[in-house]
Amino acid sequence: MPRLDLGGLAARLRARGVHTGLGELLVAHRALAAVDAADVRQARAALRAALCSRREDLEAFDEAWEAWLDAARPSPLADPAVQTALPHVAIPGDGGAEGAAGTPVPRPAAWSEVELLRERDFAQMSDAERTAAMRLLSRLARRGPTRRSRRPRPSRGRSGRPDQRRTMRAALRHGGEPLERRWHAPGVQERPVVLILDVSGSMAPYARMLLHYVQAAVAARRRVEAYAFGTRLTRLTRELSGRDAGRALARASAAAEDWSGGTRIGEALAELNRVHGRRVGRNAVVVILSDGWDRGDPGLVTAEMARLSRTAHRLVWLNPLKADPRYEPLARGMAAALPHVDHFLSGHSVASLEELADLLEGEM
Repeated sequence: MPRLDLGGLAARLRARGVHTGLGELLVAHRALAAVDAADVRQARAALRAALCSRREDLEAFDEAWEAWLDAARPSPLADPAVQTALPHVAIPGDGGAEGAAGTPVPRPAAWSEVELLRERDFAQMSDAERTAAMRLLSRLARRGPTRRSRRPRPSRGRSGRPDQRRTMRAALRHGGEPLERRWHAPGVQERPVVLILDVSGSMAPYARMLLHYVQAAVAARRRVEAYAFGTRLTRLTRELSGRDAGRALARASAAAEDWSGGTRIGEALAELNRVHGRRVGRNAVVVILSDGWDRGDPGLVTAEMARLSRTAHRLVWLNPLKADPRYEPLARGMAAALPHVDHFLSGHSVASLEELADLLEGEM
């Protein structure tokens, strides 16, 4: 059994959308103390029960467990315990009595398909890989920004500030003596997110996968607005809502009539600012997913991006072309928009959207 770095395992689970905080880690330590931690199977079962609170977390735990074992042990194939913990593949004719007879001999797999899939460019994925990547994107979409609420919440112990109202109410049970002190702390609520997807022809290799991410975000979180633009802006929040992803994507594709057409970023942003400005507000994180190619007036892009950056809490731009080390933002739409962007990321793979999720969760 490798050294038990539960922090590393928790980080891998969080990257896959599993809520793993300090409380879950403490439960995991107690679970390991109750079993033989040197036994891989017992340790795995204990940690799986402690860290998975939902059915959809089980698959994410299996993936994180395999990746964690690979990273924690320098030579995983030499340890017999790993051969029972890692998935096995059959290698025919690999020496020995059974191998000489042509019987497949099981050998542990020393790599994880999930790790390879995370770095794979959406444009280079096969249909089977896209299906697997969509499951990862659905878990990532549940992660989003939060902000402090004006309404406080009760807190345990002496953390936060004294809550005089609840303290006086509790004192009524003791003849007016404030024997039980009450405390409260600032509450936390979801921060609005606005996702704007470029569905023009130049974004065709990435638009379908990114639209799936947008749909999963709308379905998983309450305060998410979704738009698509090519030659015009189309609000897709209603079309993308619901748990049936297939139907939602079909409704969105039908609503966006300018799919795989031209691009007019300035006109789309102008409509967003003037028609849908109240939905953006001053507290939303605005995420634009576009390669920056534009047929419109770059001066209009500059003016509308400046206006949007003044109203939004944060302005993030995801450009799949940025994944290429040789990329330079020379397209006139991208060059006009970039000075007003707070964060400029790539959006070409699952790993790049994990980077976006980490950024969103860090917003307060």
